[in-house]
Amino acid sequence: MKNNTNFRISNLGEPTKKSPIHLSKIKGDNIFNFIDDNNRILADVQLNHFTASLQNAVQPDSYERSGPRERIFFEGKHTTAAIVTCGGLCPGINNVIRSLVMTLHYFYNVKRVVGIPYGFEGLNPELGHDLVELTPDYVKNIHEFGGTILGSSRGGQDVSVMVDTLVSNNIDILFTIGGDGTLKGANAIGTEIINRGLKIAVAGIPKTIDNDIDIIDKSFGFETSFDVACPIVRDAHNEATGAYNGMAIVKLMGRDSGFIAASTALSMPVVNFVLVPEMDFDLEGENGFLETLKKRLQSKKHAVIVVAEGAGQHLFETKSNNVVDASGNIQHKDIGLLLQQKIKDFFDSINMKTTIKYIDPSYIIRSAPANANDSLFCNQLSYHAVHGAMAGKTNFVVGSVNNRFVYLPITDVTKKRKKINMEGGFWFGVLQSTGQPFSMK
Repeated sequence: MKNNTNFRISNLGEPTKKSPIHLSKIKGDNIFNFIDDNNRILADVQLNHFTASLQNAVQPDSYERSGPRERIFFEGKHTTAAIVTCGGLCPGINNVIRSLVMTLHYFYNVKRVVGIPYGFEGLNPELGHDLVELTPDYVKNIHEFGGTILGSSRGGQDVSVMVDTLVSNNIDILFTIGGDGTLKGANAIGTEIINRGLKIAVAGIPKTIDNDIDIIDKSFGFETSFDVACPIVRDAHNEATGAYNGMAIVKLMGRDSGFIAASTALSMPVVNFVLVPEMDFDLEGENGFLETLKKRLQSKKHAVIVVAEGAGQHLFETKSNNVVDASGNIQHKDIGLLLQQKIKDFFDSINMKTTIKYIDPSYIIRSAPANANDSLFCNQLSYHAVHGAMAGKTNFVVGSVNNRFVYLPITDVTKKRKKINMEGGFWFGVLQSTGQPFSMK
């Protein structure tokens, strides 16, 4: 059978140092075993895909299982690690920072961990941001709060300057916490490090509230986002039912992927319409959204609409020139306000009395502290990231795939954004919950 070299993780060199963690290599002794680099997790667990690989005599795609290695690359007492948080806020960032510090200190005896303030800006000395010393005592309670104790920013800095800063501060490991843009920046830093022949590991912990990082099951903060959104939608439903032909529009985050809006609708099944960036729909026409909404009001006298921020951009009469933010993300126009106006104009035109309430809780949601399940997930991601970095792995992302924690090359998760499969079971479940048509075209 031909070997499959996809999804291979880069290493700084041969790990020759014995791990300080006292684990086992024996099955049945009730002690967790060290993970071997050859232990891999199948990318596709469907039997037909595995059978096809066997028929073609090629190993199926797989990912390196994450976890503690028996041999590591860095010796803790001589190692300095750095942590940087970039991009927008997201529940769980402080949880990740805390767990990274605790794991480095207590499991690997790393005595110095520093925080890089305000994203990649903190790696540019000209901007004057001093590094923050992160000790277990300093971070012990930060998981109770949302946001990030390190601050954040969007956009990158000169890669050469950032690497120079790592070198001048004797940093051996850089942990980057961020989304697509941050991970691309981390990969550029890691590539520059390799080109210079330096021994600095770069590890990514994917952070995007939109859950749009490719390949991985989910990103941290995502579950908290729709957990916090659910009572808001519940109250929006109360507003809608409190008026004759009452409507409530709730706009949630989701620039290119509608996972938050769709998951909220499934979790709080009082939503009647979910509009996401992945779907194409018409406002007008016999099968369009407005006519469908009218039928809903005629039947039930109220409606709750949840819309992702990136939905319906095709409806704007003046097309944007793809204005982007510092991270390179297209800045979408406000679909919530547009819907509110279009709905009002439509029902006014047919002399149908309605009441519309518009709610945008985006900044409340993204700054919330992590819920219990996200807190658990943040801790697990951090543990696995530290194990990989201490073993000398670099330019990798840690994530859960098929409910198993794995290491993935950064370049593989940043090729494209993950989106809702409109023919998949998840979206079908949303349609079953809301009762909206398969198509509004």
